[in-house]
Amino acid sequence: MRLHPRLAPLLLAGLFMACASINVSSNYDPSAVQEIDAYKTYAWAPQPEGGDKRVYNPIMGNQVMQAADNVLQGRGYKKVDAGENPDFLIGWHGSVQDKMEAETVNNYYGYPYSPMWDPYWGGPVVAAAPETYVREYEEGTILLDVVDGKSKQLVWRGKAQSEVNGNASAEKQQKKVTQAVDKILERFPPKAGKK
Repeated sequence: MRLHPRLAPLLLAGLFMACASINVSSNYDPSAVQEIDAYKTYAWAPQPEGGDKRVYNPIMGNQVMQAADNVLQGRGYKKVDAGENPDFLIGWHGSVQDKMEAETVNNYYGYPYSPMWDPYWGGPVVAAAPETYVREYEEGTILLDVVDGKSKQLVWRGKAQSEVNGNASAEKQQKKVTQAVDKILERFPPKAGKK
């Protein structure tokens, strides 16, 4: 079955929408796994400051911290003040970057339907030149860092990246931040051999 050439842009748009998922990765110090497994208390590192007010503002900071607190406390970690010698400190960073994505679609698979153009009836098949579609978008990144409370060394880092929809409502933006933080913390504490 061949695809009509007018459907190619719609299919391409669907592929772009499918790419709007949250991509997550993490990394950790393998020699610190035993210490990480023994963690029971945590505190937040000072909230970062940056030039991009889309990221570094009190609303975004509170959203990230609240989402992480919900996950960590739901797993039994106790939040304490930084002066109470917590087992680990958690901090966050973020960024928004302009991105560009290009996709080339070969229209050979499409043809206008007509019995005289139907290849099953012996008619000719028309092949059009491939078309390239370019899309500009913004990609947001959230990093969560876990620092050992005693050594003050970074022992674990999780990262989430996703397309940013600047027109989304505050509720949808909050939901996306919460989903990103939840997905990052699915990887904490680390399991030896998995990153």
